[in-house]
Amino acid sequence: MATSDGFHPDLDDAPTEVTRDRVHHVKASQISSDTAQSEGLRRFAALSGRSVGAEKIWMGETHALPRSASDNHHHGESETAIYVRSGNPEFVFHDGVQEVRITAAPGDYVFIPPFLPHREENPDPDTTAEVVIARSSQEAIVVNLPELYPL
Repeated sequence: MATSDGFHPDLDDAPTEVTRDRVHHVKASQISSDTAQSEGLRRFAALSGRSVGAEKIWMGETHALPRSASDNHHHGESETAIYVRSGNPEFVFHDGVQEVRITAAPGDYVFIPPFLPHREENPDPDTTAEVVIARSSQEAIVVNLPELYPL
């Protein structure tokens, strides 16, 4: 049964199939943990090929528990854009000489190029770090690695 949102009285709140002829609304309560994971992080998909029929973008969020670190990993051919919503996550990569650590704060943005090995850490003993992520692919690509290495 269709319910009115005040503007689109003929649209259902939850369509039964993913189509590309409508605007999709994914509520916070509808994000999915059925996505690629790394130790130390919880990733949640919001906008993806599966959820909304996206073909060129994936968007979701990641939560890093206090005193946690992800596995070393990269995101394949995807460019990754990150917006820090809360906490002070650290992003670690190898620049060819040594490990580099970037400490981010709420409101900061971070860009991770395709195939770049890195890891996320949350050294805070009490606060979960939360970030919003957008990737240039329709699904979350995560390739876990045994160690960081320079490109």
